Amino acid sequence: MDRKSSTMPVTMGRSTTVDAQTLAEWVLDAGARTLDLVGDLTDEQLRGPRCESVNPLLWELGHIAWFYEKWVLRHALGREPLQPDVDVLYDSAAVGHDTRWDLSLPSRPGTLAYMNRVRDRVLEALHATSGDGRLAYFAQYAVFHEDMHGEAFLYTRQTLGYPPPALPPLDPSLAPGDLPCPGRAGDVAVPGGVFLLGADDDGRFVFDNEKWAHPVELHGFKISTTAVSQEQFADFIADGGYQRRELWNDAGWQWRAAACADCPVYWRRDGTGWLRRHFNEWVPLEVERPMIHVNWYEADAWCRWAGRRLPTEAEWEAAAAGVPDDVTGGLSNLKRRFPWGDGFPTAATANLDGRTSGTIAVAALPAGDSAFGCRQMIGNVWEWTASDFLPYPGFEADPYREYSQPWFGSHKVLRGGCWATSSRLIRNTWRNYYTPDRRDVWAGFRSCERCD
Repeated sequence: MDRKSSTMPVTMGRSTTVDAQTLAEWVLDAGARTLDLVGDLTDEQLRGPRCESVNPLLWELGHIAWFYEKWVLRHALGREPLQPDVDVLYDSAAVGHDTRWDLSLPSRPGTLAYMNRVRDRVLEALHATSGDGRLAYFAQYAVFHEDMHGEAFLYTRQTLGYPPPALPPLDPSLAPGDLPCPGRAGDVAVPGGVFLLGADDDGRFVFDNEKWAHPVELHGFKISTTAVSQEQFADFIADGGYQRRELWNDAGWQWRAAACADCPVYWRRDGTGWLRRHFNEWVPLEVERPMIHVNWYEADAWCRWAGRRLPTEAEWEAAAAGVPDDVTGGLSNLKRRFPWGDGFPTAATANLDGRTSGTIAVAALPAGDSAFGCRQMIGNVWEWTASDFLPYPGFEADPYREYSQPWFGSHKVLRGGCWATSSRLIRNTWRNYYTPDRRDVWAGFRSCERCD
């Protein structure tokens, strides 16, 4: 098919509303952010130990550049590969995770040189072909892909006990201790009704697993205004939560036994209390901050212990995006892009972009409340839901078929983003997904009142 005369499939969206100049700025910003996140590490740290849950960072850097080359330069523009062995090295669908440490990867300077070559050509293309919807779509996809790897760089540093990255200085007003934290606790009621789950086909970029909005029938429910705090989770441990078989489903109990888990992954006893490892430092438990680095099994067990349950992803999205109908008392047909409305995230509404180098108190940022009064449904910690990661009705894979389709049925859905998530990436309909045993990622949860 002739690239210049082709039209984009409907599953890709009709266009991207981001202009070429903005996309070029995003490409530069994402690249600078990547270097900020890994630039201080030694060559040995960039290789890292063989680890099941993370990649060698040197490989990951090359993979990010390869993704731009594969989808922007080669797929959208029809160009030849910049080097003959690039797919053998960096195609994540073809290069098994366990083999990535054994590859003959380019050196650090060689990897950075490849990244620069690719980025320069992408920028040239964006400046030369402004208005090309196909190019814009894949450029935006590649930027978001790099943003997601930026979050992975941070949890890799956490996993391996590396120090936090030397990011640009923070605005002192954004320091965790200085953020307002009015008291907030308890549940809010979300009425039942028909809710449109998923993204609208409005021309803006969305991933294939968000497509498209479809009606689901919801019963009314009550959901916590805040995420579960570290203090609340410590109460579960103190009450024997990890030893009580009745609190765990079968798969969770098997995981707990195999992992010899008796507390969260980065916790250790400190006399009668707890310490938590934050990157390479042990800090006292931050009782007012959300539970983080907890897997789905642990979240589910806590809910059973508390006489509660995890929300389904439809309930989560309704609590985040839904708007009450003042006349009927049910759900209206309105839906917000973000919990607070349609305006993009700011420091006052969501803890994103690594601004605070960690989480903040669960009751902070009231300006980010949803229409129903739920706080921090965007940012701070990813939130596990009860739902399996499955396709929406009529699902069609986008050109990058490996993004969603291989993971349906084996992963659980998380929503909302975390402190390390890029603000240009996240929205109420964004679906993250991990296997239920993963507790290395920046995940926490909130709970619902049990229906029975």
